[in-house]
Amino acid sequence: MLRYWGVSLLRQRGGSRHLVTTTAGSTQATDTSNREIPITLKPNTATKDSSYGSSRGSELLGIGGGLGFTPPDQEEEAVKEPPLYDSHIRTNAFQKAILTCGAAAAALLDPRRHDMVAVLGETTGSKALTRLYARMIDDPEGSRILVDKPRINSSTIDLDALRKLPTDSLGRMYIRFLEDNKVTPDSRLPVQFVDDPELAYVMQRYREGHDLFHTVLGMPTNMLGEVAVKWIEALQTGLPMCYGGAVFGPLRFRPKQRQKYVSVYLPWAIRVGRTARLLMNVYFEERWEQSIHDVRAEFGIEPPPV
Repeated sequence: MLRYWGVSLLRQRGGSRHLVTTTAGSTQATDTSNREIPITLKPNTATKDSSYGSSRGSELLGIGGGLGFTPPDQEEEAVKEPPLYDSHIRTNAFQKAILTCGAAAAALLDPRRHDMVAVLGETTGSKALTRLYARMIDDPEGSRILVDKPRINSSTIDLDALRKLPTDSLGRMYIRFLEDNKVTPDSRLPVQFVDDPELAYVMQRYREGHDLFHTVLGMPTNMLGEVAVKWIEALQTGLPMCYGGAVFGPLRFRPKQRQKYVSVYLPWAIRVGRTARLLMNVYFEERWEQSIHDVRAEFGIEPPPV
């Protein structure tokens, strides 16, 4: 192997030094105990492969094995950053743009695609979530929600206990809403594409509180009720996804629905959205026994249209 290079290597053997010279297949050893002999590197000019010195030469000289040098053609493996929370999926700006376009198209074609609506809300809501977080942290009740981070699902809420509460209580009205509309608090998807754990919780809280917003506002889950709630959510949260639902939802109204929407539901929703306190600051879990009428009065919610 050494004859291709004509390399003079200095070897340490016991207490004496030996110079081993290789030229054209001949080897000669000389005792050099009492004198220094420099190491000479003389590449073989007869080598046809011009890249030999950078690749094979590195192997011969042990480069990278102990000299602290990594050959340029050796790529280091990328270190994957861990997710920010359990359900988090890392995406860059381009991937978010693709997700936004696909989710928007799917949601417009079929508003019942709640999974696409959820993705759209996450990929477009960063600035709105930041402002919403600031409004919550400035409110005594909202700030406690952000500290405690309660979740709304069947494993955290005793639904049977809520059924035993007085008829006009928030908890009993919430159970009635779930049963009338055949929905469950476990139907909300986990947040995946929000790149901040605190803002991800704000989005999750909004998502899990949506049915409670319906309950407090007295709105059913039909098209009129959904669009009215979306207007209130849009005005209070600023989420682009809510504005999209509020603006494009009425396109599917029938003539009679559109007339009732324009004359009754839309003016009511705009008034409530502008004047009521932020619904995200309602600590629902501490108010189950409170009369729903008292909750509406406390948060400045105008009674729903009949």
